[in-house]
Amino acid sequence: MEKITLATAKKLIDAAEQEAANLGVAMVISVVDDGGNMVAVHRMDDAWLASVDIAQNKAWTSVALKMPTAGLAEATVPNAELYGLNTTNNGRIVVFGGGIPLMKDGKVVGAVGVSGSSVEHDIQVSEAAVRAFDEL
Repeated sequence: MEKITLATAKKLIDAAEQEAANLGVAMVISVVDDGGNMVAVHRMDDAWLASVDIAQNKAWTSVALKMPTAGLAEATVPNAELYGLNTTNNGRIVVFGGGIPLMKDGKVVGAVGVSGSSVEHDIQVSEAAVRAFDEL
């Protein structure tokens, strides 16, 4: 299994930052390893301060649950099966898009989390990082 190194994280962050710049938004991009430990966090100039924690938690959630955070949205609304999930794990679980696991040979080896714009943009920018990872 491949370990997520700082060099790898920088490549993913570069790809994500380029996508964010194309959208004209300032974002925070976080990369974690397979244990949810931070490898790198990058805050673009003028990105929201709140997005630092959100991006890190999106990445952590994707590793912890081995799925994109966007997959949690419907299951966590009131009266849904997982309603209240975001209150577990000391509030670290994020239930909206922008966190995506990094997969190698069918195993989660890390994740990327992006925050700073609409959920649609957060997903688009995190997908740019995942594409960069898949091309390594």
